[in-house]
Amino acid sequence: MAGVNPILAGLACRCPNCGEGPLFDGYLKVAARCEACGFDLRAADSGDGPAVFIILIVGMIVCFGALVTEVAIHPPIWVHLVIWLPLTAILVLLLMRPFKAVLIALQFHHKASEAGHGDL
Repeated sequence: MAGVNPILAGLACRCPNCGEGPLFDGYLKVAARCEACGFDLRAADSGDGPAVFIILIVGMIVCFGALVTEVAIHPPIWVHLVIWLPLTAILVLLLMRPFKAVLIALQFHHKASEAGHGDL
């Protein structure tokens, strides 16, 4: 179906073809086929893209927060560890699945594929 918005389908972790069936078969494992439309999802591979975006975004948030906290109230180092380490882990776990789904949906939307020897 041409009317599926890849960003919305990705954020909802739904099939990039129909927007209905679940994209994942587990936390980050992409399903082999869409349950709703039967679309073959085995070629879906987001690579390291989601991890790179997550590192940059969460790193910016945590570093900025830690810097502001240090300058404003000068807490001991254990306070930083108690605040920023769990926040980092929570943000990474919350953002990884939708980021991976959006990148996969954008790949299918733009008909992206890996380059082969004939493409060079």
